[in-house]
Amino acid sequence: MKPLTILCLFTMTLTAQAADFVIALKPDKNPDQMLTERKALADELSKALGKTVEVIVPLSSAVLIEGLANGSIDAGYLSATDLVHARKAGAASLLLAGEINGRREYASYWVTLRDKPYKTIEDLKGKPVAFASRTSTSGYLIPMLDLNQKGLIKKHAEEFFGEENVWYGTGYASAVERVLSGEAEAAAVSDYVLDKDKHLSEAQRGQLRVLAAQGPVPTHVIAVASKLDPDRRKALQAALLGLEQSAPQLRDAVFTSPLVVTEEDAHLAPVVQALEIVSTP
Repeated sequence: MKPLTILCLFTMTLTAQAADFVIALKPDKNPDQMLTERKALADELSKALGKTVEVIVPLSSAVLIEGLANGSIDAGYLSATDLVHARKAGAASLLLAGEINGRREYASYWVTLRDKPYKTIEDLKGKPVAFASRTSTSGYLIPMLDLNQKGLIKKHAEEFFGEENVWYGTGYASAVERVLSGEAEAAAVSDYVLDKDKHLSEAQRGQLRVLAAQGPVPTHVIAVASKLDPDRRKALQAALLGLEQSAPQLRDAVFTSPLVVTEEDAHLAPVVQALEIVSTP
């Protein structure tokens, strides 16, 4: 029977390949912190499954998706956008979704400086703005979908903000820095950039306000390889759901929030809509 894999460290090792289960996490935290969390998660799931579990961190989402496709990774924690791409490649499907405060979605914000006069997104016509990145769900795709639904653009941000007025960053902080420096009038980011202390200092957040909110943004998900044996899929799902009782603090540290079963197409629908807009020639 094929080994059950979850997701990996920076390279696939012989140890990981020999494990009964391999799980992959997105490389979006401090490496030292992730090392501790990986070991704790592997130990907890090994107990629940009665099998050896290896938790790894691939170099990128692209590597993670390739692992799901070729069977070297059995399951992975990734964004809803990543799962849409994996699904298109026939590599994976939804196993569980995150649930934040009882919701399987969160908001995208346009943020601006507190002393700016803007009242709505329409006030930014012809103004310089910053997106978190071209691949960000809350910092690009959902704001683009909202602009399209408002009739402000068809598929390009430049249609509304103007040529040379659209900048793409390498993450939420890079986009906000453009606003703080005066190089952009607003930035598209996730709601937790302003509402929590994960990405910005208290002083930085104090200079900003929400200009507009849009969504829903689907929460992150745990995806399983399409090739995964159905019985192993069921066992893995049960083990992950079991973290609610056995290790809720560890679960929240690794996956941010509780994990729940949800309907795949409905959860991914906003991202699918947004990708249709930005991907259309």
